[in-house]
Amino acid sequence: MKPIVQISLDLTDIDEALETAAMALRAGVDWLEAGTPLILAEGLHGVRKLREAFPGTPIVADLKTMDGGYLEAEMMAKAGATYVVVMARAHAETIKCVVQAGKDFGVEVMGDNLGCPDMVEGAKWLEGLGCDYVVHHIGYDERRGIAAAGKRMPSPLDQLREVVEAVNIPVQAVGGLSLEQAIRCPEFGAPLVVLGAPLTIDADAFKTADGNLESSLRLICEKVHGYGEVEIKTASNRR
Repeated sequence: MKPIVQISLDLTDIDEALETAAMALRAGVDWLEAGTPLILAEGLHGVRKLREAFPGTPIVADLKTMDGGYLEAEMMAKAGATYVVVMARAHAETIKCVVQAGKDFGVEVMGDNLGCPDMVEGAKWLEGLGCDYVVHHIGYDERRGIAAAGKRMPSPLDQLREVVEAVNIPVQAVGGLSLEQAIRCPEFGAPLVVLGAPLTIDADAFKTADGNLESSLRLICEKVHGYGEVEIKTASNRR
């Protein structure tokens, strides 16, 4: 699989999100993510606006679904999402409902292992229930809380190789990665590189970061796309 660069639009204003998305696509970004802050602020309207503005671009709706899985996935699919996100800590029936909605409405499902006591087992659980991708995720609050206590902040890279080796579907790593770490994800076998808070977004204000962001994104995209193919094991249980 060729590496993919995804920008997480963790913004709360749709106009700023559209401007940031346009800039990111000029720089070579492949996928747009309607981040959770944007979905909370703009809902289906925000996803529709992204789809109207960028009709040919894959859009991830980071719903973090915990219940009502079928309806949430259906609504986002009809609004123009290409991918939806369900949490591993949701009930198995919720994950199954999201997967079924994905089949019914032509969207793919990303399963997020945030908060799992065993992150590797969480990833395997998501694959077993039919998810198309795994999001290996160390949460925003978790990272900040641990750092505030004076302890080493956990990184998704800590177990990324283990997660990649445990599943037969593509993996992305999310949660406090530096630019250098994000760019290295394909080396770990994770082809989906996510750029978001705090890389491109001001994580405290949830607005676009200052500086020459477009130039930086272009260099990042060139580096990631230049990596070459990332091998993904063939899975017999993928739908």
